[in-house]
Amino acid sequence: MRFTTKTEYGLVCLIYMAKHAQLQFDPVTIKQLVQAEQFSLTYTEKIMQTLRNANIVTAQHGNQGGYSLARHPSQITLKEIVEALEGGTFEIFCKPEVREEIICTHFPMCGVKPVWEKTKDTLDRLYEGITLERIAKNELETVPARGEAKS
Repeated sequence: MRFTTKTEYGLVCLIYMAKHAQLQFDPVTIKQLVQAEQFSLTYTEKIMQTLRNANIVTAQHGNQGGYSLARHPSQITLKEIVEALEGGTFEIFCKPEVREEIICTHFPMCGVKPVWEKTKDTLDRLYEGITLERIAKNELETVPARGEAKS
């Protein structure tokens, strides 16, 4: 599984907004985001438009305009952000509703399909429990590997 720079940059922009807005709905300009994070202006504009279309941010026009979080960061999940920017957390290519034409000839008797479904379900549950607020405050605990003690 690999996320594109669209998701990486989108998350960085949202973290910046969560950390730097004096009040939850204070607008942050594209110029502020680009200068702070050294991102491309046009790419950042496209990302913010995608986040606006997904109702994660809102846009205000005019001199005092910019982008604001549409909700408190505690109400915006990583799953919602990834789905807005990538289309989903994990794509299962062998599902007919994902792909009209299934290339795999083992589809009807595939033993791997349940693994991919379980992977998607696990990621969805994990990402639903991670909020923008927790990411911005760096409050994520590392999950130890099986048999490892928590530090």
